[in-house]
This record gives sequence, C-alpha cells and structure tokens, in this order.
Amino acid sequence: MPEDEEHAGRVVALQEEIAQLQRAVVSHAVVDQAIGVVVACSGVRPETAWELLREVSQNTNTKLREIAEHVVRWPRCGGLPEDVGRAMAAAVRRREPTGRRVGLRQELREELREGARETSACVPR
Repeated sequence: MPEDEEHAGRVVALQEEIAQLQRAVVSHAVVDQAIGVVVACSGVRPETAWELLREVSQNTNTKLREIAEHVVRWPRCGGLPEDVGRAMAAAVRRREPTGRRVGLRQELREELREGARETSACVPR
C-alpha cells in the first residue's frame, strides 16, 4: 500500500505541475502581446518594451502578468489604471528615442506618454 500512496502523491504533484505550466504559457502569451502594444505605441525596441513592463511592475508592486493584461486591454478600453499609467508614462519618457515619432496609433502613443487613466467601461476579465 505505501507504493500506491507514493504513486498517488506523484500523480497529484504532476497534475499541479501541469496546471502551473498551463498558467505560465497563458501569462507568457499575454506578456508577449503587451510587449507588442508597447512597441507599436512608443516606438521602442521589443527588449526595451520588456524592460518597461518589468519596471512598471516593480514600481507599482503589481505582478508582471497583471501589468501585461492592463496594457493589452488598454487600446480597446482607452486607458490604464492611474498608477500603472503614471509609471508607464514615466518609464517611456526616460527611454523615448529622441526625434523619432511613430505614426501608427499616434493617439495611443500620446496616451502612453501622458499616463492616461482607465475608463470605467473596461473591467478586467
């Protein structure tokens, strides 16, 4: 019987690991999408967009996945939560390429620089 308990414990551990890996895959996809939004709106390179997201996460004491979810919803919802918007705007201004403007979605770029606030019409899923 101890062998059966050992196998049952191993099955439970493996199921937990599978669930954790599934969550990680979803989080990774959201972070990648957020990197794309930051690149398109701010004109920075993908590596810099990753650094921006990490910096905002650290400065707002918010999980990176949550920051990424806000950023992915932001173009559709018209804003970011106030603290996230402020932190993102400050981070983008510190890294903004001089003399370079991105024409694509200029209004989103300006909102990103200004730290636009989230609209009440857009709530997290």
